Amino acid sequence: MNLNFKHLNALAEIAIRAARKAGKHISETRPINVQHKEGGDTLASQVVTEVDQQAQDIILETLEPTFAQFDLALLTEESADDESRLAKDYFWCIDPIDGTLPFIESVPGYAVSIALVSRSGMPQVGVVYDPVEHTLYHAITGQGAFRDSMPWNLPEAGSKVRIITDRSVAAYPYCGKVATALNASVKGQGGAVMNAIWCLENPPACYFKFPKPEKGGGCFWDYAATVCIYNELGAIATDMSGKPMSLNLPESIYMNPFGILYATDSKLAQKIIALKETLS
Repeated sequence: MNLNFKHLNALAEIAIRAARKAGKHISETRPINVQHKEGGDTLASQVVTEVDQQAQDIILETLEPTFAQFDLALLTEESADDESRLAKDYFWCIDPIDGTLPFIESVPGYAVSIALVSRSGMPQVGVVYDPVEHTLYHAITGQGAFRDSMPWNLPEAGSKVRIITDRSVAAYPYCGKVATALNASVKGQGGAVMNAIWCLENPPACYFKFPKPEKGGGCFWDYAATVCIYNELGAIATDMSGKPMSLNLPESIYMNPFGILYATDSKLAQKIIALKETLS
């Protein structure tokens, strides 16, 4: 099914409702049962709580009518990948709580993330809800980016570069070397979604992960919504070679072979890619 602007706007509104409902529940709930699941190679990628599943259930209940009406597939963190995303023209790509570790610790850095992605791997709609600040960000391909439903543009850039990243990445030697080369500060706290959003709120800023052989590096649902928002703002969201992120590959949902790069401007992105080549 070919989705036009009218369809995308309708689906964005439904995703916004789902994100707000899930975000409200998350903001009013504390986790009781913390478990570990198979995932990447960091603690942040392995912890899960009953609130993750509850938030997913809330989101799917709201999105349910869209699956049949628009012939959509589904990829979500708390359910097995049935690979329907490879057959349908579009799929919902959902992380009910990105940044579960900050959520467990009651510190900022977690968010609801919902994206609509084409079979080619291009995000068409991106919705992010921050339950801490109760702020909603969204974008629709070709129609701009919005903050709390108001048109959004990048704020004026400051003088010092910020690297905003995962705690595990902040501990890697390459992160420190890039920070030194850019004379940048480093903040390691949030999940992938809020790290990308915080960069947009605090330019010039960047969030990156170098490629690595180990499984991990985040999954499609960690990046799809914010890639859409970055694209609509004219910011940079690519893999570490500067190519568009491949967000619907058949062989793996993990991004570790490619790395990821978010930057608030192209010059900063180019510097990081060049540094990656010298440090690899």
